[in-house]
Amino acid sequence: MPGQPSAHLPRVQLHEGGRFLMTADGKPFFWLADTGWELFHRLDRDEARRYLANRSQKGFTVIQAVILAEFDGLRTPNAYGAVPFIDADPARPNEAYFAYVDELVRMAGEYSLYVGLLPTWGDKVTPMWGAGPVVFDEQTARAYGEWLGRRYAQDTNIIWIIGGDRPPVHEGQDWRPVWRAMAAGIRAGVGGPCVITYHPPGGNDRSTSVHLHEEEWLDFNMIQSGHGSGHDTPVWDAIARDYALTPVKPTLDAEPNYEDHPVNPWPDWNPADGYYRDDDVRRQCYRSVFAGGCGVTYGHHSVWQFCGLRHTPVNHPDRYWWEAIDRPGASHMIYLRRLMESRPYFERIPDDGLIVSENEDGPLHQCATRSAQGRYAMVYFPDAVRSATIDLGKVSGSEVRAWFYDPHTGLAQEAGLFSDKNPRDFVTPLEWHDWVLVLDDATAGFAAPGVI
Repeated sequence: MPGQPSAHLPRVQLHEGGRFLMTADGKPFFWLADTGWELFHRLDRDEARRYLANRSQKGFTVIQAVILAEFDGLRTPNAYGAVPFIDADPARPNEAYFAYVDELVRMAGEYSLYVGLLPTWGDKVTPMWGAGPVVFDEQTARAYGEWLGRRYAQDTNIIWIIGGDRPPVHEGQDWRPVWRAMAAGIRAGVGGPCVITYHPPGGNDRSTSVHLHEEEWLDFNMIQSGHGSGHDTPVWDAIARDYALTPVKPTLDAEPNYEDHPVNPWPDWNPADGYYRDDDVRRQCYRSVFAGGCGVTYGHHSVWQFCGLRHTPVNHPDRYWWEAIDRPGASHMIYLRRLMESRPYFERIPDDGLIVSENEDGPLHQCATRSAQGRYAMVYFPDAVRSATIDLGKVSGSEVRAWFYDPHTGLAQEAGLFSDKNPRDFVTPLEWHDWVLVLDDATAGFAAPGVI
């Protein structure tokens, strides 16, 4: 394989408890991803460096990107005029194209970013919609997967994602044998430990657990709560469903509503009905994590497609990608990561039982998480919920220290020290936006939340 592999980052693997990801050196790995789907296909190297540097600076840990891109990725060349295959034949890879993929994978590593690497978008397997063409069957999928596995075996910053926004089973058609063959090829090519998951579509098949949970190759579940069901899709229910399954596997929402994406349900995407903004993004991201997700993926409607001057905009983006990378939702994601990493990580469990007062579904829904040992608890409140009654008895220790945490700034304000462990009403001083109540066993000696 040409060039030097990206090997300075420890590989990602499953935590022994089955709920989380960790690095090979035993540290928690919080999946905070961005959907840079068209990274390899549309950006030149200077643009790619600008994008990756921005995401690294904002605290992202993973970039989800696809080698065989959605937008006619077999026939429309990349920024340097190369297509991935000669005559669209997966048995004849074009070295110029894959050398550029190599370069960007390793560039991501320079910025301490992992790549959630999709070998192909789903339309090359599943002819439901999209430009295609279908080029993979079990034989070609196995061979391509093994070829990729060998090529990137030494790149420790890769997490494999197959699927590409298509269901593995639909209306009596079953493409699982093809994906199974591709996963087997990847594992054979890598010849050592690697993590593999699957990117599902939204809608009824929004989680991989629907059709793939029992597959041995599937290391963790992914959900696409998506952009096509209006505001406040109950992702917390989808996470809870996955969380309850056996065998135990981590789960996360790998494509919630994109910031600045039209709200109108698919396939209209009518911007007259408004756009998802940063508050929509935070609601879904925090609630999916607090419900039991091992991380979450942020996305921006202009960034996933790298909307710029060279390409036709898709579904009414309202700005160019280089403007979109600094939108508020993207800047706020680091505070979610810092909050999760500020307390003992592997003992976290979901527990909405902390919330004693009424907890509605939809935009008012609150989610809670806590230490299984009772050392801390956190409750997320959307922007319309200013107060709630919380059960302090689920936090251990003789006293409970409470904090108001601001998801806009990552700053915390102490809310009191309580020795009475009865349910207590809390009213946020953070006006006009969402907030997190953090409760600590006062004897644990934790710093203010979000400080790491």
